[in-house]
Amino acid sequence: MRIKQPFAGTARPDSVVRAEYLSHGTLECYSLEASRRFYEEFLGLECVRHAKPAMAIRCGLKFHIVCLEVGDKLHPANVDNHWGLDVGSAEEVERIWKAAHDLRDEYRIGQIMDLVKQHGTYSFYFEDLDHNWWEIQYYDGIQHDDMFDFGDRYSAADLHEPNA
Repeated sequence: MRIKQPFAGTARPDSVVRAEYLSHGTLECYSLEASRRFYEEFLGLECVRHAKPAMAIRCGLKFHIVCLEVGDKLHPANVDNHWGLDVGSAEEVERIWKAAHDLRDEYRIGQIMDLVKQHGTYSFYFEDLDHNWWEIQYYDGIQHDDMFDFGDRYSAADLHEPNA
């Protein structure tokens, strides 16, 4: 399941911004200390405190998420705005789903959705202690490659058609 070619090249050489790669995203947390424990112990992410109010977290690729401590000014996310972690098998998804239930109180995990088969994956979503959402999924292949290799399968008009 390893991504053999992590660089895809710039798709739009005529664009205003010609970035080499998408490097990072941002999420909010109440407390860096509590969130770091969850990220390292439960999610298995690497964490480094690179600024007083922030730390960088990553897993696998040279892409990171900056976690900002904002305290009570936190803006809860919803399940449609989530971060995904790919694992090596459907059984691993099920093991983690069970662990999320078993460790819910210890890591202050919020909602845990049911296991589902959707968009070619086997997965579940859950809400962390900071109201950020995570998807643990298994995809038989490299979903990222398949999405872009297949290209556009829908147009803007499809959004307004029933059952599109």
